[in-house]
Amino acid sequence: MITDDDGLVRLQKHLAQSGVASRRKCEEIMLDGLVEVDGEIVTRLGTKIDPSTAVIRVSGKRLPPISPHVYLVLNKPRGVVSTMSDPEGRKTLQDFVDDRPERLFHVGRLDTDTSGLILLTNDGEFAQRVAHPSYELTKTYVAEVDGEVSRETLQRLQVGVTLEDGPVEVTECRLVSAGQGGAKGRSIVELVIHEGRNRIVRRLLAEVGHPVRQLTRTAIGPIILQGLKPGSLRALTPDELGTLLDSAKL
Repeated sequence: MITDDDGLVRLQKHLAQSGVASRRKCEEIMLDGLVEVDGEIVTRLGTKIDPSTAVIRVSGKRLPPISPHVYLVLNKPRGVVSTMSDPEGRKTLQDFVDDRPERLFHVGRLDTDTSGLILLTNDGEFAQRVAHPSYELTKTYVAEVDGEVSRETLQRLQVGVTLEDGPVEVTECRLVSAGQGGAKGRSIVELVIHEGRNRIVRRLLAEVGHPVRQLTRTAIGPIILQGLKPGSLRALTPDELGTLLDSAKL
């Protein structure tokens, strides 16, 4: 983005270059009182802002700042280690970003035998905040388990289950399907939790009598995996990034 010598840019120009709308439409949006900068509604056309630090909202939605950082979503395949290198020579997350110039690291982890959504970034503070449980980002998992999961088991999960390292709070759980294949049957369950403890979903479901056969993380907060093939990457959308920045209080 081109800025003045002082690093500032006209607000309506920044909005237009960020893809909000055309310059003329952005001016109308400002005049309608729908643009907020650092907590204040801005209606004066020509107002200048620092695009790298200003906290801007349009109709209540956070507009991410101009930044050299990258924020990526990877659909991690099963069998890939959730690190950027591995002394044992196993396949890692780095294998999917070798062609990128940035030094990337992962936000949180996934077990090697768990597939699904993991975030990669070169923004260290963002990575620490988003991974920290105090910021209460939910994580959604879909598990294929042994046996047919009963309504009583779902209720038990929602009430809360205590493991050897403490209680686990399940925000939501639902039965996707039951009685899938095999003499003993299998079920598919979706769980939403805040937890990030080691193998927490596997241990939780084993505790209620339904060992996990396959596990996939399908969402972190507003970020969903839908449509992303295993091993594929995509950048976070501005809306997704804005929501995560708000959740992490950045």
